[in-house]
Amino acid sequence: MQQEFTLGIEEEYLLVDRDSLQLAHAPPALIEACQNDFEGQVSPEFLQCQIEVGTRPHTTIKSAREDLKRLRSCVSERAAEYNLSPIAVSCHPFANWKDQHHTRKERYDALQHALGGVARRMLICGMHVHVGVEDQALRADLMPQLAYFLPHLLALSTSSPYWNGEDTGLSSYRLTVFDNLPRTGLPPVFGSWAEYERTTGVLVELGVIEDTSKIWWDLRPSHRFPTLETRIMDVQPRLEHTLSLAALVQALTRMLCRLKGRNLRWRQYDKFLIGENRWRAQRYGVGEGLIDFGDRSIKPMAELIGELMGMLAEDTEALGTMTELARLRQIAEGGTSATRQRRIHAEATARGEDPGMAVVKHLIEEFHADL
Repeated sequence: MQQEFTLGIEEEYLLVDRDSLQLAHAPPALIEACQNDFEGQVSPEFLQCQIEVGTRPHTTIKSAREDLKRLRSCVSERAAEYNLSPIAVSCHPFANWKDQHHTRKERYDALQHALGGVARRMLICGMHVHVGVEDQALRADLMPQLAYFLPHLLALSTSSPYWNGEDTGLSSYRLTVFDNLPRTGLPPVFGSWAEYERTTGVLVELGVIEDTSKIWWDLRPSHRFPTLETRIMDVQPRLEHTLSLAALVQALTRMLCRLKGRNLRWRQYDKFLIGENRWRAQRYGVGEGLIDFGDRSIKPMAELIGELMGMLAEDTEALGTMTELARLRQIAEGGTSATRQRRIHAEATARGEDPGMAVVKHLIEEFHADL
């Protein structure tokens, strides 16, 4: 079967009051207006201060860009009618999770009940990238290979250094919060699609979960679509950075399929080792590099991305995403949103201004920079 490697992107945003820059609840009329503009592509999220968008499936990065740009513009324009602005960041710099309330919806009420106090701290936003893989056996085969690159994706995406007004010392504090949930983290290794269905089916049959949408691994087969869904990344303040990360997931998937066609595969490493890279990405972002297990050395992110670009050259050319992936080298060298937020925070502090407010203003500007 010829693979198209269709691409779909989901993003979660926080809504802030334009004057106070504090989190604000999404008025039902705002959600309804966005849903009328983009039927099936905009929805409320778990917390009332959140809103989620999702693109249609796309075969090119160009059409994905147009779709996501329209979605971001729609949310921004509709939010402005209520003196609100969206920000695409995984943690608000100074908001307190204790002040937030979950959306009153049967699904979210059940989630609150199932997760207890853990759910209350879920003041986090992420981005998910779907890549179409029609064959179920191929999905199972690709998942443990693609998992090797999850720390690289996290490192390049980090946008959550602050929590409750404090610098956590981490580049992705979001993941710390999310990992408190059950059925999260790196995916298990399954030898076949049948084994995946057998294993996850135990929880479904026992009524522990209603379906596999309640499995929140960093990478999973989507419950709704014939895709592999990468979920480890922080959401991106800038549209173009979202597209670059999505293009990387798409190119990696194509590369692994290309290797399979030549009777080759990416070497599988133990979750213990990949987990160490996951932690390094969570802690340092692109600042301290990741472990190259084949080379048995710690390499700077810029070097790792340079090597990756070489391996993906055939795939990026075929997919038409060379420009998007080239931008990842700039991120590896210049830093992620976490880096920029800390710089803005330090500059505002030096001027005697409120640093948290300065960071939120910066995030509003970045959300609108590529629209």
